[in-house]
Amino acid sequence: MHTRAISKGVIALVVLVLFLGQFSTPASASPRTADPVIHVVQWGETLYLISRRYGTTTTAIASANSLRNLNFVYAGQRLVIPTSASAPSVGSTSVYIVRRGDTLRILAARYGTTVSYLTSLNGLRNPNFIWVGQRLRVPSPSSGTPDENQGSTIVHVVQRGEYLAQIARKYGTTASAIARANNLVNPSLLYVGHRLIIPLGGTNPPASDTPGGTPSSPASPGEKWIDVNLSTQTLRAYEGNAVVYTARVSTGISRYPTPAGTYRIQRKYWYDDMTGGSRARGDYYYLPNVPYCMYYYAGYSLHGTFWHSNFGTPMSHGCTNLSIPDAAWLFNWAPLGTKVVNHY
Repeated sequence: MHTRAISKGVIALVVLVLFLGQFSTPASASPRTADPVIHVVQWGETLYLISRRYGTTTTAIASANSLRNLNFVYAGQRLVIPTSASAPSVGSTSVYIVRRGDTLRILAARYGTTVSYLTSLNGLRNPNFIWVGQRLRVPSPSSGTPDENQGSTIVHVVQRGEYLAQIARKYGTTASAIARANNLVNPSLLYVGHRLIIPLGGTNPPASDTPGGTPSSPASPGEKWIDVNLSTQTLRAYEGNAVVYTARVSTGISRYPTPAGTYRIQRKYWYDDMTGGSRARGDYYYLPNVPYCMYYYAGYSLHGTFWHSNFGTPMSHGCTNLSIPDAAWLFNWAPLGTKVVNHY
């Protein structure tokens, strides 16, 4: 009886040791996974800007979020950022001295970042207020200048307001050649910060780097005027022959084209109700409180748009649609009588 009791005691002890062994695994055997970094997309951001901010790549973010289209993200979208960092990387910066006509949004586009990032980087309380001569910290170019020589090709980083035909003219090549070199499915879809390989097949020197090229309607020095390119769906604000602002717009569709010609701003309203179309055709619309309206010919105007964000594509019944921030800037900049040039 005594031997049997000892045997039972030994068996119980072995079972207890095995049971406790389950909880004695070293901590390193099951490391705690770091919480993922979640980025909420802000208005105006692109996948390229977000990847640069976190020190990763667009393809890595796309893979982590099962994104099919690297050129499409939307405000409010939550993206998992595949990085071990717990905060965005500031990277190297340089100092930019604000010049006349600069806005934080223009500088953000120029340096491939966002308004919120520049605001945080410089400790600005009001992102809508900067002044001439102000010294701002901006991201330094990652490697040299935006256009980097690479043997028989050049890498061009797309700036705000640029389009493929314009870039092709600058380098003495064609839009189709650039599209082929970069496997562009839609040559009309470019984004700020897009890195394009420029094939240098000829000996033509690059064109001058004047913003926007030669204005379609040269003006006297300092004269304010607005150029709307109906082919490229872009708007440029000029003072004399110098570009001071650019924006993507949406002009009239084929059934309701925007009138080409030279006009003058006749009426300005902070808000206006707009109606048009036909109930019989099924395209009747009524839009109350459309912001920043500037009428230049009959019922045609430049105005802010809150019902779509598909700028760069014809969408309207003839007016020129702008984003609300772009329309606000233009409204405050352009006085009555400002020349408006619509052209193809």
